[in-house]
Amino acid sequence: MPFSPPNDTAATPQRSWTVGMRRGAAGRCPNCGTGRVFDGYLAVRTSCASCGHALNEYRADDAPPYFTIFIVGHVIVGAMLILDRFVLLPLWAQAALWVPLTIVLTLALMRPVKGAVLGVMWANDTRS
Repeated sequence: MPFSPPNDTAATPQRSWTVGMRRGAAGRCPNCGTGRVFDGYLAVRTSCASCGHALNEYRADDAPPYFTIFIVGHVIVGAMLILDRFVLLPLWAQAALWVPLTIVLTLALMRPVKGAVLGVMWANDTRS
């Protein structure tokens, strides 16, 4: 007789990681979707004001900066290659364009990416 793991899915409801990612990226509580996740720019609240879900138990650590660097790197390098193919810019103009664009894009994406990571951790019930 083949081994079958115990069926404990009835004890814990299944959480959708896509719902958690969307709610987290919007800066909302992944559990209820109404409360706020962040207390400031990147500081995670202790608990949700709406549902009381403990948000500080999800430790994203280094994942959000890694994913942000990965996304920004691909966007910037792709744009650099496309621009270099069609327009010849001097080095000072390239530095004046790409450095600020990289900084702005990184700062703009860090918060939604961290929220999305927290949402995936909520869906997988990954607590510290």
